[in-house]
Amino acid sequence: MTGSFNSVVHWCVLLAALMPIICAGMAKSHGFGKPVSEGGYDNGMPRQWLAGQSGWRARANAAQSNCFEALPFFIGAVAMSQHAGAEAARLDALAAVYVMLRVVYVGLYIADQANARSLVWSLALVTNIAILFSGTTPA
Repeated sequence: MTGSFNSVVHWCVLLAALMPIICAGMAKSHGFGKPVSEGGYDNGMPRQWLAGQSGWRARANAAQSNCFEALPFFIGAVAMSQHAGAEAARLDALAAVYVMLRVVYVGLYIADQANARSLVWSLALVTNIAILFSGTTPA
């Protein structure tokens, strides 16, 4: 497999890596521009400030954590699959499905749709396992 950063899978890795940062920005957004004394974002104590959030902002912060937790397995699965010679088109398709599922997952998390979120999380996990084994060939 020839490597090019123009491949879909590489862009999917980048998007997956940016997802926790986007979630963090969403969680912190209402505090930007306000003084800390008025409930504004506290960059000196960001974790304590985030722990005090509620509603969708707290869920966006939780989604951020989950995105960070899922990222190593996705990157590892992609790397191992590429190393094993996975067909580029299959790997691109699986990576795109994975990222789309993770975007839906974040949306469901923020919208407080726990059951649907768990289902989508499971589908993304199965997709990631498929990525991991997409480079293997039957004996």
